Amino acid sequence: MPPAAPSHAGVRLHVVTGKGGTGKTTVAAALALALTRQGKRVLLAEVEERQGISQTFDVPPIGHEETRILHERNGGELYGLSVDVRESLMEYLQKFYRLGRAGTVLEKVGAVDFATTIAPGLRDVLLIGKVYEAAGRRQGGRHKDRPVYDAVVLDAPPTGRVVRFLNVNAEVADVAKVGPIRTQADSITRMMRSHTTAVHVVSLLEEMPVQETVDALAELQKASLPLGAIVINQVHAPLVEEKELASVESDRTGVAAAVTADLKSVSVRTSAAMVAGLLEQAGEHAERVALQQEQEGILLAQGRQVYRLPLLPEGTDAGGIRVLADALTEQGMI
Repeated sequence: MPPAAPSHAGVRLHVVTGKGGTGKTTVAAALALALTRQGKRVLLAEVEERQGISQTFDVPPIGHEETRILHERNGGELYGLSVDVRESLMEYLQKFYRLGRAGTVLEKVGAVDFATTIAPGLRDVLLIGKVYEAAGRRQGGRHKDRPVYDAVVLDAPPTGRVVRFLNVNAEVADVAKVGPIRTQADSITRMMRSHTTAVHVVSLLEEMPVQETVDALAELQKASLPLGAIVINQVHAPLVEEKELASVESDRTGVAAAVTADLKSVSVRTSAAMVAGLLEQAGEHAERVALQQEQEGILLAQGRQVYRLPLLPEGTDAGGIRVLADALTEQGMI
């Protein structure tokens, strides 16, 4: 089957968020890899200092400088960046105030921690400002109008604080009404609300992640941030056909009799216990399937494009991340 037409073809900045434990870092990595395999130069950035990128791709720890992770045969390149708030502040002070060595002194006396503690919005400006700079950077020479990166994928904070993180303009309103910080925040806000940006939310087919997804979509929309897709992660392959599962639920007695008749070589007591256990498991599976269908219905009702990624029993090892990248491409996310 040929891939569907890409639904986010015009997006250059993909922001990926989700409730903790839903696998948002894995989804961000899979999305970045899918873009890279199309022959693009892609930057995958993280801002939580957890080294999720290096763990996912099994490479040495990624630092504050953009580092190439892999190179595809078709010319695609994937770079990684782990944004460090202290390094970002030093760069900021040097860029706007030319502090030089004085900035290092400030760091030694704890000014960085002090500043980001009394003004949490400043921390977010510093973190996302590094991503903003990379996304907007242009090539030199005759390609000066061409961006360095064809796409940037940001592994953003969880849904609980992603709106505050992305809506930096509001966060620094009381701290800086004018000056470089405010100017930077305004520029970041314009990028975040651009049609070339999309915020994707990762969920599982469980009640809490689904509810957080619904809440996050509402908060993002209220903040005028561009909504992207919903990515359902870790989708279980069906163990039993839906028709067969329905027959178990509607006629357990008949199914039990049929199965028992097939167990002629087993004692009556053993076969009865075995059938009872199998039916109990089938019932639990049916309840789980019904719950997942209910939760999926809630996500579908949000009016966003929905993509599904399979559960990988062995994780992202042994090429698993490429399996997920292929799934996003085949479904037409990029």
